[in-house]
Amino acid sequence: MISRTAAIAGIGATEFSKDSGRSELRLAVEAVRAALDDAGLRPADVSGLVTFSMDTSAEIAVGREVGAPSLRFLSRISYGGGAACAIVQQAVLAVAAGLADVVVCYRALNERSGRRFGQASTGGFADVDASWHVPMGLATPAAMVAMVARRYLHDYGATTDDFGRVTVAARRHAATNPAAWFHGRPITLEQHRASRWIAEPLRLLDCCQESDGAVALVVTSVERARDLPRPPAVVAAAAQGSGPGQYVMTSYYRDRIAALPEMGVVAAQLWEQSGLTPDDIRTAVLYDHFTPYVLMQLEELGFCGPGEARHLVAEGGIELGGRLPVNPHGGQLGEAYLHGMNGIAEAVRQIRGTSVNQVAGDGPVLVTAGTGVPTSGLVLERDL
Repeated sequence: MISRTAAIAGIGATEFSKDSGRSELRLAVEAVRAALDDAGLRPADVSGLVTFSMDTSAEIAVGREVGAPSLRFLSRISYGGGAACAIVQQAVLAVAAGLADVVVCYRALNERSGRRFGQASTGGFADVDASWHVPMGLATPAAMVAMVARRYLHDYGATTDDFGRVTVAARRHAATNPAAWFHGRPITLEQHRASRWIAEPLRLLDCCQESDGAVALVVTSVERARDLPRPPAVVAAAAQGSGPGQYVMTSYYRDRIAALPEMGVVAAQLWEQSGLTPDDIRTAVLYDHFTPYVLMQLEELGFCGPGEARHLVAEGGIELGGRLPVNPHGGQLGEAYLHGMNGIAEAVRQIRGTSVNQVAGDGPVLVTAGTGVPTSGLVLERDL
């Protein structure tokens, strides 16, 4: 019932860096103001704010510093990167229900100069689930994902080169994107092979970046978006999902370990809501925190069968000009790690036709959020 009721009408971002030199609140405010300017709206137009539960910038602080006089809708979504598309879903729900007219989604973090998510932590876990893996030494996201990646290699006869080709494609796209941290710096498969181990079978170049920055998105009704300066990116579908036996990054107790059933739950909803199929998708922006999960997402979303994603990638299928270009902006491996929010902004640019690596055609764009955790997804399309 929410399909095609709302649209993303504005996008804004700070620069992506390794040391922003300013607070996360200031980053958030800069991105929100930029998104409002892009949408041709004023702070007084904002009636709702949505962010991640992990974000340190409170909605009331952002609203106050941006200059929004009052707010009618405030919301947060948990599970780290899995929240990226879900915060847009929250905004769409608020707009569709008439609870708010203009909702801004934002995420700001100093993830390189401040708290580094990739660093090991062995204490302070409030979640009892952590007791199943931290005492055994799985104290970083890379270590947690490495266990699943190893099973994927075992089950399907894949190799670490299949992971490396994902990074090579992402870095090739980032190399032509001036906003990307790795602009002008593509890599080869040999460079991936030579990068150091982080947690076997994952190498350094299988892991996303650590970045400072912020991204914001303005969501409003399709009708209102049509009267604003930018072409609307209509939300054809928005979904969340959690699979059976779900843990956070460490769901080792399922019948199939080398799979991401939470993304399968999201995929089924996206196709049902939108009335589309994988064959309709022009380009996909997939959450690439770790390369193995890109392969698994392609399979869960229905672009290929279990264990077959490596063939799609080896044939150049995820590169510009391929069957399904993935992450034309370079993704979190090549552009920046902003918990997936920069990927949603890229999807909007693809709909507008303004991406630096524009994919030909006018078909819909698929976006996914973090995997291994309860996750979310979007399908965006042009206004017809």
